Amino acid sequence: MNKKPRSLTRIIIPVVLTLVTIALIVWPLVAGGQYVVLDPKGPIGSSQRDLIVITTVLCGIVIVPVLIMSAVIVWRYRDKPDNKNEYQPNWAHNTKAEVIWWTIPIIVVGLIAIITVRYTYDLEPSKPIAHEKDPVTIQVSSLDWKWLFLYPEQGIATVNTLNIPANRPVKFELTADSPMNSFWIPQLGGQIYTMSGMAMTLYLEADHEGKYWGSGANFTGEHFGAMRFDVNATSDEEFDKWVQEVKQQSQEMTQETYDALAKPGTSNVAYYSAFPEGLFQKIVTKYVVKDKSASKQESSSSNEAAGEQSLSVPKLNTSTN
Repeated sequence: MNKKPRSLTRIIIPVVLTLVTIALIVWPLVAGGQYVVLDPKGPIGSSQRDLIVITTVLCGIVIVPVLIMSAVIVWRYRDKPDNKNEYQPNWAHNTKAEVIWWTIPIIVVGLIAIITVRYTYDLEPSKPIAHEKDPVTIQVSSLDWKWLFLYPEQGIATVNTLNIPANRPVKFELTADSPMNSFWIPQLGGQIYTMSGMAMTLYLEADHEGKYWGSGANFTGEHFGAMRFDVNATSDEEFDKWVQEVKQQSQEMTQETYDALAKPGTSNVAYYSAFPEGLFQKIVTKYVVKDKSASKQESSSSNEAAGEQSLSVPKLNTSTN
């Protein structure tokens, strides 16, 4: 008599847990929330969303039937007094079943591989976006624990806030003057790492005007959770107007200002009407250590050149006399 309630409990608990999991996944969409990765606002983000959806559906072709069959098998062959299903203790092979459960996964994996390779090539981060407008260049440096954005074409800089023109490609050049981090604007595209001594390139575009959010997606210490920034995508006219306002209403960033900013610590949003020339390149090469052998070779070449020059001077003097 006690056996039946116990078997029902074993069935009810997994069902309840499954329903709760589905509810937690679906609830944000029903309640008006959104998964930002699945709500892209740019061509790169849209392509990445499509890749996620396609691979998920293809994986579901294998996973969903397996889960259903697992539930059916557990239920059908459960231990019960009146179980009359055929008992085959020496069963080992079924050609039809083997063909089905090997062929379908192989086809699915092959499709996923082909699709992934194609999207990986198309979404190469440093590949320029085909567009009638020239891209805007923005140099990004991750600091402890803040983001510095340099606009070399406009000659301004910002901290923890980013303005870009909508419907126009943006070329991000990224580095780090701190531990490695990851630059991520979920609705525009995937993340890319920022590393000291390196300059990475990332092309993104916002095809809708609006306000998005970006963040550091890599653990970098105590205040890594504060490494968030707003992304304001505006029209070209509004972007140019904003640039002029920053130039007129903000102070210049000096090398001393940057050195203080680069020290570990959080920071509020800040604007600068100018910044030191070549600052981004200085940040990139700040931690680069020259190879000793290369330095010796360079020094030797310099000495040889100097020797040749000193030898040529007497010859010229002799011929003159």
